[in-house]
Amino acid sequence: MTTARPDTPAFEPTPRVGPAVRAIPTDPVAATTRGAGGVVRTRFLLRAGFSRHRIEQSLVAGSLIRVRKGWVAVPSADRYLIAAAHAGVVVSCITQAERLGLWVLSHDRPHVAAPAHSGAVSHRGVRAHWAKPLVPRHPDALVDPIENVLAIVAACQPYEAALAVWESALRKGLVDRHALGRLALSTTARRILDSAVPYSDSGLESFVVPRLGWLNVRITPQAWIAGHRVDFLIGDRLVLQIDGAHHVGAQREADIEHDATLMLLGYHVVRVGYRQIIERWHTVQDVIARAVAQGLHLVH
Repeated sequence: MTTARPDTPAFEPTPRVGPAVRAIPTDPVAATTRGAGGVVRTRFLLRAGFSRHRIEQSLVAGSLIRVRKGWVAVPSADRYLIAAAHAGVVVSCITQAERLGLWVLSHDRPHVAAPAHSGAVSHRGVRAHWAKPLVPRHPDALVDPIENVLAIVAACQPYEAALAVWESALRKGLVDRHALGRLALSTTARRILDSAVPYSDSGLESFVVPRLGWLNVRITPQAWIAGHRVDFLIGDRLVLQIDGAHHVGAQREADIEHDATLMLLGYHVVRVGYRQIIERWHTVQDVIARAVAQGLHLVH
């Protein structure tokens, strides 16, 4: 849901230009702000023992910039955190997932989350989510906890894209499956959790099992064969390998060598790339279906 109100702050993750910097080399106010993430409420600095006058000195000197009333930042602060403080939101959904290094299929604009009562805040050019968070947000938070990020991703993104993000989070150990299961998940989020496995090497692999489930053939992700892992073992003898951008040079040569080894051991290898999975899945599915029809997935 997106709302624009011209009389209120917008979420604009672009570098903010402050006054000419004449910062005190060892400005303790700026150092404290930087240590707390670079963007803080002024009340945080007051609680840290700095007076309003001392904070104002740092603003005048340029070692701090004023983001909006009650918020300050160091000039080099993360532009998304500055924008979040400026707009009164938290960075969430696929935007925060990407910032955490999770696998995101596409990211067309910033995604943020806001409290239900924040309707007066403008979110021009972004996707804003007002759902009640699973994990309560601290009033000073500028990014959502991972549990909230995943819950919003589940509601916002198509099933396969959301599954890829969840599996990426599980693989990186950013969240625990059992802890997630104890939360008040939506029906969609619980379905994703039930399907998610932490073994996929890339987000592309998260698409395969749901798309081929109709074949009613055993599909084993990350199976270990002949000293290497393969992306998928379909049945007993059909191997599906998915090439990402890193499959070049020495990696590509190693893949070809392993393919030859698999062939000599009686396996059949189908190797596909990113565009085939994303843009031409029907051709991949057709090849797999025909291979299964010929019994290439079975031991003869």
